[in-house]
Amino acid sequence: MAADYWIRREEVSVGPLALAAILSVPDRARGIVIFAHGSGSSRNSPRNVQVAAALHARRFATLLLDLLTVEEAHTRSNVFDIELLSERVVQAVHWIGRDPRTEHLPVGLFGASTGAAAALAAAARLPGNVRVVVSRGGRPDLAGAELGNVRAPTLLIVGGADHAVIKLNTDALHDLTCLKRLEIIPGATHLFEEEGALESMTSAAAHWFDLYLLPEKAAQASAAGKR
Repeated sequence: MAADYWIRREEVSVGPLALAAILSVPDRARGIVIFAHGSGSSRNSPRNVQVAAALHARRFATLLLDLLTVEEAHTRSNVFDIELLSERVVQAVHWIGRDPRTEHLPVGLFGASTGAAAALAAAARLPGNVRVVVSRGGRPDLAGAELGNVRAPTLLIVGGADHAVIKLNTDALHDLTCLKRLEIIPGATHLFEEEGALESMTSAAAHWFDLYLLPEKAAQASAAGKR
């Protein structure tokens, strides 16, 4: 069955370092999600591409972003430098806000692995710009003290068989003071490679963005959550 929307996809350069990214904007887009990839991944990550496709079907635009330049990626320590990575996410949020294709769209963040810490740290620094955060198999613990400053509704998604990361996410959930939830996908390992695991993760992420990225829905959902 053909989709009832079209998408404009472009390779773009983001921020002062011209970071490589793929911007996809469906017609009548309702919001945009910036993807912060984890260690060893890139804007072409098949898992994140699948999540992005599900968001496009809900008329959310996406920016799949490489947080490091090609040269920086050769230095292993850079993929764990949360200060560096979060600053790149901040740059992307500002770029979105200045680009005429996206400046009118509310912004959410989707982070994987170390990219989740970068997304949360960026959200903490830009409470007026970032409306929602989702972490997939993330290391939110690496955001440290920034966790207490996050105001955006935050969903942490972890595989049920990813035991070490469950513990790290459970501890991070305690440190978050915003509207928050930990979603555990039964039987899934770190990369959600098991049958149906990636689809379950994607559904949970898309639902969270549906609830909290749109201003009017976010207000309704937050009010319901406080009852």
